[in-house]
Amino acid sequence: MFVLTVDQDASRRRGDRVDAALSGLAAHIGARGLGADLALPFERTVGDEVQGVIRTAATTLDLALYLQRRAEWSVGVGIGAVDTPLAETARASSGAAFVRARDAVERAKGKSVPVPLALVAADGPSPAADEAEALLQLLAAVVRRRTERGWEVVDLLVDGVGTAKQAAARLGITPQAVSQRLDAAMWTVQDRVRPLAERLLADLDQVTT
Repeated sequence: MFVLTVDQDASRRRGDRVDAALSGLAAHIGARGLGADLALPFERTVGDEVQGVIRTAATTLDLALYLQRRAEWSVGVGIGAVDTPLAETARASSGAAFVRARDAVERAKGKSVPVPLALVAADGPSPAADEAEALLQLLAAVVRRRTERGWEVVDLLVDGVGTAKQAAARLGITPQAVSQRLDAAMWTVQDRVRPLAERLLADLDQVTT
């Protein structure tokens, strides 16, 4: 099982953004049809922290990158067993995955990671977890540095608008401009690497559950 524990960055300066994040997550999950993959929905746990429990590697990656796109959250990914049956809420549930998610988000908030995302899948050193974390951090760095112009095109393609030519027509720009935006957004790199990241997460889930 996967647990995402997410803590707001600079909440004293920016104000509490939890309600906005929960609304955004709910909209994203609904738009992408990911609801069935949630074992427990996201909720505020304490202060400016949010937590959810996810069944699949693909949705865990999707939501971790969605939160990194917002660039105001430290994301901790915990992988492992949970105490069953799960309680009615994430806050009331327990198990190794929850403990590891807590350890991960604390590290994500520190200076030892290149982006505010960390992963813990074992109680001790884990080369496999280190490799998965490094790949997730690479994808997060791509997402965090993408411009709004890049997101305009990427969002259209992800939402199924069709081809780059059709996206160009929708935006009123040339196909060449769409291609340039996609290159700058590193979309092809992200799209090709993503299945590997999902597989590494799924493998960790199989080993630790």
